[in-house]
Amino acid sequence: MPQYRPRILDGELREQLQAAGAVVIEGPKACGKTMTAQQQAASSVLLDIDVGARQALAVDPALVLAGARPRLLDEWQVAPALWNLARRAVDTSGQPGQFLLTGSAVPADDAERHTGAGRFAFLRQRPMTLYEAGRSTGAVSLRALLAGEPPAAADPGLTLQDLSETLAIGGWPALQERPLKAAVRASRDYLEQVRQVDISRVGDRRRDPLRVAALLRALGRHSATEARLATLAADAAGADGGLDERTVADYLQALERLMVIESQPAWAPHLRSRARLRRAPKRHFVDPSLALAALGAGPERLLADLEWFGLLFESLVIRDLRVLSQPLDGEVFHYRDHYGLEVDAIVQLLDGRWGAFEIKLGEAQVEQAASNLLRFARSVDDQRSGAPACLAVICGKGYAYRRADGVAVLPVGALGP
Repeated sequence: MPQYRPRILDGELREQLQAAGAVVIEGPKACGKTMTAQQQAASSVLLDIDVGARQALAVDPALVLAGARPRLLDEWQVAPALWNLARRAVDTSGQPGQFLLTGSAVPADDAERHTGAGRFAFLRQRPMTLYEAGRSTGAVSLRALLAGEPPAAADPGLTLQDLSETLAIGGWPALQERPLKAAVRASRDYLEQVRQVDISRVGDRRRDPLRVAALLRALGRHSATEARLATLAADAAGADGGLDERTVADYLQALERLMVIESQPAWAPHLRSRARLRRAPKRHFVDPSLALAALGAGPERLLADLEWFGLLFESLVIRDLRVLSQPLDGEVFHYRDHYGLEVDAIVQLLDGRWGAFEIKLGEAQVEQAASNLLRFARSVDDQRSGAPACLAVICGKGYAYRRADGVAVLPVGALGP
């Protein structure tokens, strides 16, 4: 077994096990859910590979639940009946930390399945951040930035070549020590499994693998954008014409339930002006390596197409901001109004604090990005939405510092919890 790399989720999981009867960890396949859960589980059953356990469920379900607590029920959605059984066991025990459930697909709504309210806590796990993978120094803390502290860190030394390879490998724990070529191949195989098998298991509905592949390619080209259904449908057109928008919507919903893609919703602050806000979400693959895989590309393609490189770099940073902000009770949004003013990422915390981030691959774009952030901050009614805790430009490389105008500049290779 590969050595376990500590995850930011570890601390959240410990806290939730002390508070809730059961904890559900949801996330895409291969992001490390099982390994993370096993670090704190006292016993486990792996339902996706243990045929005997699934057979025992039909005879005596208590056999599957029996074991030292917390007990891990891995890929529980393979046997949906486990949900209610675990809930009853939690009720009977009356103690926290009874079960850990992991799943890589969101099950369809089931009228017979209890919500689990008051008994189950939910955590989302994503692929590894640069910090978790050992590719970021973590010298600049997101928590500290949102507390108003100025960043200060040396250049971590990541080059464009380094970033292109990091994007291609992605945040998949099992691929971190694999050769680059093998990691790229693994991501392509991942999407092949999604289009050939997994997507038709969601909702028990057959979906055309060729059309799914065409949509995945379109999503790869339009990563980190607000591409409309019509745009994706037209871009996925083949010899027999484009996809129907309803088909695109169905495929997108299935990919979201598999947690292969994740939408970044629009932020709606109170504004000083009468600008109308755009509500469309941006779409990202849960890891930018999948965008490359969808198009059969590698690091060399990114270096030859810096515009696309910039979009996938934005997806990488959004992935990391999501993971880093989750323990802070934070969500990641984007902003755009009908005047064309947009901000790549808004991190909003539950206590009302928020920070705005522009994400730019090259240092030459910092000046314009900083000006954009200041213009945006002036448009927000800080009496009603509060003043920003930080304004920052996240770059591919360089030093971390705060400019005279108050905008922070930091390299992604220094970003940490």
